[in-house]
Amino acid sequence: MHVLISALMHKPGRSLLLAELDETAQWGTAEHLLARVSDALEASNYLFIKANSSDTDDLPIPEPVPRPGIDTAELSATEPDFADGSELSAFFSRMSNL
Repeated sequence: MHVLISALMHKPGRSLLLAELDETAQWGTAEHLLARVSDALEASNYLFIKANSSDTDDLPIPEPVPRPGIDTAELSATEPDFADGSELSAFFSRMSNL
């Protein structure tokens, strides 16, 4: 019985058995990719507004799309680490030396 269940768990595609045993399997690859694209688009819009507007101090960082089996607190727990002026200067000086 263990061999049969183990074989069913490693088959490609989605199944009700796998969705019950592993919550992350409720979504297929397409759904996970769409959620990732949505998160990237929201982050891009956030950074665009933040860079091009002077009154964005109270602009909240966008929350990621909730995914089955993954705690959203894990995805948004860390505050983004932005580069300071010296790091940007060093980066652009290395780029100009290429």
